Amino acid sequence: MKIEKLPLGRLQTNAYLAWENPEEAVLIDPGDETEKLFLWVEGAGIKPAAVLLTHAHFDHVGAVGGAVERWGIPVYLHPQALPVYRRAAASAARWGFEIGQPPEEPLVMLAEGDLDIGPGFRVFHLPGHCPGHVGFYNAADGVVFSGDVLFAGGVGRWDIPGADREVLAATIRKLFALPPQTVVYPGHGPPTTLEAELETNTYVREWLGASS
Repeated sequence: MKIEKLPLGRLQTNAYLAWENPEEAVLIDPGDETEKLFLWVEGAGIKPAAVLLTHAHFDHVGAVGGAVERWGIPVYLHPQALPVYRRAAASAARWGFEIGQPPEEPLVMLAEGDLDIGPGFRVFHLPGHCPGHVGFYNAADGVVFSGDVLFAGGVGRWDIPGADREVLAATIRKLFALPPQTVVYPGHGPPTTLEAELETNTYVREWLGASS
């Protein structure tokens, strides 16, 4: 699988392109800076087949409308993310940001299990940071797109509406049932591996009961 990353917007949210076949490429979390996104995607010779959202916080959905309009593609998200998705522009404004409200159509609801589009992903429901948060796992390549539940050296915030520390801790334990060599592509910052986070990430070590 080929993967390209582009941090976008003031919060430097990672947008990803992932594909085996360029005609079935998926665009994950197109957060902002629509024109920059267009140049990046089309410069790679890609016309994405779909937008996949790990979750619907405003910094992950700001360029969704532009992507849908330009390429005529569906948006995949978990049904529990819909209320957050529908409030995205208003939520951004409360934090001093401005985004276009992402479109209501065409939406496709995600559920746990194999995804019928893109490079062979399995969808995992990973709540705790945001309702309807999911991850996209490819076993053949040993990679997972973790959104905002796990970062290099950190985990997602649980002090915001819709978040819950204990639920997030359970999600981390679920995520770490994957093979330790799994490469993690997070919503912000550099990639890491589950093995590296188990060794160095304080939150992960606490929630998994790792010995010091």
